[in-house]
Amino acid sequence: MRFEPAPEYEVFPKLGRALKPYEAAVRAARETQPLIRELDPEVVVADILTVAAGLAAEAEGRRWASLVPHVLPPGEPGFPPYSIGARLPRTPVGRGLWRAMEPIVRLGTERGRVELNETRKRLGLEPLGHVHGGLSRELSLVATFPQLEYPRHTSWPWVRVTGPLMYERPCADVELPPGDDPLVLVAPSTSQDTEQRMLRAALAGLAGEPVRVIATTNVRGNPRVDAPIPANARVVDWLSYERVMPHCAAVVCHAGHGTVVRALSAGIPLVACPAAGDMAENAARVAWAGVGVSLPRRLVSARGIKLAVRRVLGDSSYARRTGELREWASRNDGAARAAEVLEEKLRGWDSNPQPLG
Repeated sequence: MRFEPAPEYEVFPKLGRALKPYEAAVRAARETQPLIRELDPEVVVADILTVAAGLAAEAEGRRWASLVPHVLPPGEPGFPPYSIGARLPRTPVGRGLWRAMEPIVRLGTERGRVELNETRKRLGLEPLGHVHGGLSRELSLVATFPQLEYPRHTSWPWVRVTGPLMYERPCADVELPPGDDPLVLVAPSTSQDTEQRMLRAALAGLAGEPVRVIATTNVRGNPRVDAPIPANARVVDWLSYERVMPHCAAVVCHAGHGTVVRALSAGIPLVACPAAGDMAENAARVAWAGVGVSLPRRLVSARGIKLAVRRVLGDSSYARRTGELREWASRNDGAARAAEVLEEKLRGWDSNPQPLG
């Protein structure tokens, strides 16, 4: 295995002229092409957000597969728009409401197709006739729990849900709060909520509860939190989710996908407090799958988190459902499955070569 630095550009710099997103993609694709040419790979696997890598692969005449490290963004008729935090409707009225919004959603996806095709033209590539061009129509690996994916009526043979791909940086063990009360992990995002709103609310809300709290600031070298730390809590700068979560009864988090699937792999119910990006969608899937509760931003308060934790600890259905996902994860290695699917696809390409374009 070899690592190379990826081209990086400031799309939203503080000073100076910003590059438009697809303008940055053109530059990044052109800088990636020589690396692909040098390595001479049989296939390029590119994250759904790094559109430049897929474009560079196409420009070099290479096959490429996309990796989706969360739930699959494109919806179907009757699905709520991705990332707004709405759950899959349970009634015909609800499905009708979201169908009525589809023309608005299509305006956005069509604009994305036009802008991407302008980018493709600058790289000498043919335009695409479909939306969601950041997904490879040859193979897209969706690295999440199938239990978090909404059931679809349309067959997408190029999409394969493999199970989550989890990685964790090495970390020393931490001392857990003493006692036998249920342990609650408060796990903020590493990129959102710099004012520690969720962390402060959780510490205050759980202070008088019959639980133990282990919380992390997720800022290495700085375990400080601008709030009183109750007697039943301990705050650290960093910890190993893989080693701590099996001891927990609940996890309070911002619903980043990595934290969500790590908790579910350990069989732990969630209190999901989405902050930005795909977190609202992840929180909605958590609630829909019955593996936790979604707490919208307006309810992320000491009282809100206290009541949400009481709910997931007091209702055995959450532990039962997350236990089912833990058992599934123990039988299904997402990384191994993703590798198997990719190798199967490569063998298929070798035995039945198809022209690119």
